[in-house]
Amino acid sequence: MRRALGILGCCLALLLPAARGSPAPRPGAAADAACKNRPLDLVFIIDSSRSVRTEEFEKVKIFLSKMIDTLDVGERATRVAVMNYASTVKVEFPLRTYFDKASMKEAISHIEPLSAGTMTGLAIQTAMDEVFTEEMGTRPANFNIPKVVIIVTDGRPQDQVQDVAASAQAAGIEIYAVGVDRADMQSLRMMASDPLDEHVFYVETYGVIEKLTSKFRETFCAVDMCAPGRHDCDQVCVSNNRSYSCECYEGYTLNPDKKTCSGMDMCAPGRHDCGQICLSNDGSYSCDCYEGYTLNTDRKTCSAADMCAPGRHDCEQVCVRDDLFYTCDCYQGYTLNPDRKTCSRTDVCAPGMHECEQVCVNNDGSYTCDCYEGFTLNPDEKTCSRATTSSLVTTEESCKCEAIAALQDSVTSHLEALSTKIDEVSQKLQAYQERQQVV
Repeated sequence: MRRALGILGCCLALLLPAARGSPAPRPGAAADAACKNRPLDLVFIIDSSRSVRTEEFEKVKIFLSKMIDTLDVGERATRVAVMNYASTVKVEFPLRTYFDKASMKEAISHIEPLSAGTMTGLAIQTAMDEVFTEEMGTRPANFNIPKVVIIVTDGRPQDQVQDVAASAQAAGIEIYAVGVDRADMQSLRMMASDPLDEHVFYVETYGVIEKLTSKFRETFCAVDMCAPGRHDCDQVCVSNNRSYSCECYEGYTLNPDKKTCSGMDMCAPGRHDCGQICLSNDGSYSCDCYEGYTLNTDRKTCSAADMCAPGRHDCEQVCVRDDLFYTCDCYQGYTLNPDRKTCSRTDVCAPGMHECEQVCVNNDGSYTCDCYEGFTLNPDEKTCSRATTSSLVTTEESCKCEAIAALQDSVTSHLEALSTKIDEVSQKLQAYQERQQVV
């Protein structure tokens, strides 16, 4: 019954063809299988109670030697310790003793069984107290070297293993439980780490225990899952012990399939540091500014542009800046054309353009005022007044004036006398005509 539970409940039932008469492996084959495993502080705890026969115990030692052949052993690589237990516990050698495979295997070959009891809980506690210490060769916690225990047993523990195993796991120790023949499957599951299907193994006899070597090699070897052909990542493969995950280059995001990548919208809110405008460009971006602003030397922020700077406007004469815009103007004597850009000389004497009362005189962009004949320009240089004869005249001019006046009077008198005579003659003629009509 116990054997049936083991076959159903654990991840291995290594009754391989090789166990039923396959050729023995060639010498050195285990060493060829060595791999660059991740560094470990690895402790083997082997059951040597009375139920383990001498020839079976020798097979356990062969299993340990083959396991060592698969490991990358060394002071800076994997360190190995071996513990032997029955009703008592013996540390055969701690982690600090050997750093080469030959010395380890030589020490293992001399281990003798203790032959009484099965105090598995005590063995685990001893590993915590006496082996997994810096004094005994365990590397400091900040080195992040995994602490691993592999327990090999064929019986049922005679003490409580569940609590002490839980304490060991809480202290960061990973426990693998290997059951052989009569081993109690429930006890194996109590002491092993989660997930149980990766930490509980069972074989029917010690004769095939060495077949577990390949399983542990697969577990401990640092396989490069990101080697070409091993993964299906579109861009970046990140190896993670025996698995991998995919990532993307900067500027790309991982698609929901967790394998392929798509160009990231670098101009999405929160992804860029442009002051005004972000221009996305296939996984990257550049900054720009609104009209009326220029990009600063940091290539991110913007400043209001001088719209009247040379080359920024199309005014012919004068540019007038108005916040972020501009208008055009002209010099004095010129007016802005309908295109609001160019200028033409102003007709300063056009109606409404000057202040002269009578005559405006255009003078190349400016003007002066004048008056009609008989008028004089007033001191304001704009209005006019009728001219007056000056009283300051010479004697000759005065005599000429008097003679002219006397002549004018004489002519007037003669004209008046002549007019009177004409009237008299006209009256006499009219009277004569009337008399002739009567006759």
